[in-house]
Amino acid sequence: MDHVHFSAETEGAVDCSALADDIRQWARDLGFGALSISDVDLGDAEPGLERWLAAGFHGEMHYMARHGLKRARPAELVPGTIRVISVRMNYWPNAEPAGAVLADRSLAYVSRYALGRDYHKVLRARLQKLADRIVARAPSAHRVFVDSAPVLEVELGVKGGLGWRGKHTLLIDRAAGSYFFLGEIFTDLPLPTDPGASAHCGSCTSCMTACPTGAIVAPYRVDARRCISYLTIELEGVIPEDLRPLLGNRIYGCDDCQLVCPWNRFAQRSVERDFEVRHGLDCASLVSLFAWSEDEFLARTAGSPIHRIGYERWIRNIAVALGNAEGGPEVIEALRAREEGSSAVVREHVQWALAQHVRGG
Repeated sequence: MDHVHFSAETEGAVDCSALADDIRQWARDLGFGALSISDVDLGDAEPGLERWLAAGFHGEMHYMARHGLKRARPAELVPGTIRVISVRMNYWPNAEPAGAVLADRSLAYVSRYALGRDYHKVLRARLQKLADRIVARAPSAHRVFVDSAPVLEVELGVKGGLGWRGKHTLLIDRAAGSYFFLGEIFTDLPLPTDPGASAHCGSCTSCMTACPTGAIVAPYRVDARRCISYLTIELEGVIPEDLRPLLGNRIYGCDDCQLVCPWNRFAQRSVERDFEVRHGLDCASLVSLFAWSEDEFLARTAGSPIHRIGYERWIRNIAVALGNAEGGPEVIEALRAREEGSSAVVREHVQWALAQHVRGG
């Protein structure tokens, strides 16, 4: 750990090294898999962020450009911040094997992180409890973040040794793989920092090869406009027609780059009940999900990450998957039932899907 210099007044008030040890134990008690502490100097990450934005790889995620370099400057986001406490929590659920679902085009594939309760709510509540314990021991200013502000969470995790950035741009740890969520506490406490992590991807390019749409355009560089997670979750409106066949049966997110990562052989299943599968979404049929009314969608995705994409995008995504499914009376009937009474966006994707079966049949 780095040696931290702080005032005699602060040093007399709290032993920061002892506090850091206690914070780690409290984090374990709260169900976090690991914790790291870093300083706030992310200057090395700024050129890459600028190049990524300049290339337009953020697509319609305008908030990425709007906040700009503030993402790499924690002390600008929260004045007074000198340390970032980063945590991770495993999410891989006890679900139907991903490979089996992806191989059956009659089934819907939902990214495994989204099968249970919304991680934003779970992590934020736990992080706030951790922050409250810290403040009770050492009065201080802080803010809690869970994918909710312009924070370079992977870079902060790397800087504190929580893992290294993989070629798919996600954080990887040798002992835990990459199936985990991240969260942060920005603080003005002069806590001792942890050493950074070294990378262990080597010459492996499995994630790049596995990406169905070729979104990983270079090591550590993702064009979000081609990423299935972006296309099915972030993108409003029309999915580019040339990419639709590549989505397969993935209706919410994509795990392919992680499924092939050798380090995920060491990933542990989550023990968090909040991340257990809800409503059979780990292997539901496309036709059954396509039949949901908007009220059913809202009720069954309440408290889930899926809820935020809304009903139109949900049906749009399933329409594309049905276009990629094997044809048959059930599929055709389901699609025809959506030709009328749906939004213009949904109708366009339904017509495309029907055309695939007419063309193929």
